[in-house]
Parts: sequence; structure tokens; C-alpha cells
Amino acid sequence: MKRKIILNLAISLDGFIADKEGGFDWIKGDGDKARDTKKQFSFPQFLETIDTVVMGRKAYEESYDVSKEMLSSKKVYVATHKKLKNKEENVEIIDGDIVSEITKLKKEKGKGIWLFGGGIVIDPFVKAEVIDEYIIGFIPTILGGGRPLFLKNNPQVELHLEECTVQEGIIIGRYSKR
Repeated sequence: MKRKIILNLAISLDGFIADKEGGFDWIKGDGDKARDTKKQFSFPQFLETIDTVVMGRKAYEESYDVSKEMLSSKKVYVATHKKLKNKEENVEIIDGDIVSEITKLKKEKGKGIWLFGGGIVIDPFVKAEVIDEYIIGFIPTILGGGRPLFLKNNPQVELHLEECTVQEGIIIGRYSKR
């Protein structure tokens, strides 16, 4: 099976992946299960389908400690020109063309490649049109500002909805390229 580059992130209804301070505590449902779909998105199952994680320095430094258990069994690539505060054994720094480096991995044996964040790291993948799958969790919150998922001047990317689930007001759409 061919490896996929998968963008899997939660966004506010107004398109932000973090609040103005870089926080994520707003990423939660509304508690109402009345409209939940029978089939549910399972993050632990998703993690079983990937063996590689790509993130920027800010995402790494702000979330790796929280996600350490989840990411310790994965190969993590961090795009940065700066030195990391605490670099783990399974972490490799990419200081250069991250898209070229990661698309080379698609040709190797392995599982999926997860684009974890943030928007600055994801942007060149969107512009290069190399993302195979988009899994977006739409959080029922309008932040009014913060770190956007999609930056400016992107190409038009045609997508096909493969699956849609609802969990406590969070709509999770899984899209593939058309």
C-alpha cells in the first residue's frame, strides 16, 4: 500500500488551529450527543495507521510534552531553522525543503505520514498539492483570531468527502483528492 501524506487537525469554525496565545483548550465538543453519528472517528485508530509525524518548531515545543506518549513510537520530523529546546531521540530536524524531504518518504515502505501542524509548515504542502487526505475536525467555536490553518495564495484543491462523523457537535470530515 502506498504511503499517504495526511493532514489531520481540528479547526475553529472561522479557520484557526490555535487561539491568539497558541492555546488549544477550546478544542472540545459542546457535550450534546443527540446528533452523534453511529460511526465515530477514532483518534487511537488513526495513530495506528501512521508511523511518521511532521510538525513545525512551535507545534513541537508547545505540544510534544503533552503528546510524548502518543508520539514516542513515531518518527517525528520538525521543520525549523532554530535549535530545539529539548530534542528527543525519535526527532529529526529538517532545515530546508520539507516538502521534498517528506515526499521522498512516500516512496519508502511504511505507514501514513501525519501533518500535525502548524499552518506555516502545512502551507508548502498545500501549495505543492501533495496532501493525499485531509481529516478536519470542525470545532463548534468561533475564535475571532489566532493561528490560521490555511495561509494565503493557495491553489484550488478539489476534494471528495470520503466520510463524515459527528461527535458532541464536532464534525469530522475525511476528504481525499479528486
